[in-house]
Order: sequence, then structure tokens, then C-alpha cells
Amino acid sequence: MSANTNITSLNKNRNAWRWGFTPQTEIWNGRLAMIGFLSAVLIEVFSGQGFLHYWGLL
Repeated sequence: MSANTNITSLNKNRNAWRWGFTPQTEIWNGRLAMIGFLSAVLIEVFSGQGFLHYWGLL
């Protein structure tokens, strides 16, 4: 019963900032990846260049 309680307590606060391999860190990883992808797309749309060309890497 205590193992089941620990799992539900970890999933209670999905926005908590936790370290390690927990569901909360995977949620934050996904959110930050979406922000990064959207930023790269917006740079490409507004500058008319690819992301790597915009930063001078290609």
C-alpha cells in the first residue's frame, strides 16, 4: 500500500520542479522542447533564413 501511495503523491503536483527521472521532469522537458522548437520556427519565418544560417553556423 505504501508503494501505491508514493506513486500517487508523485503524480499529484504535475508542475513541481523535481530532479531525477520523475514524471514531472519529463513534463518540463517536453515543455521546454516545445518552446525551443517554436523559437526555431519563428526565427525561420521572420528572418527568411534557416536557424543555422541565422546564427552564422552554415
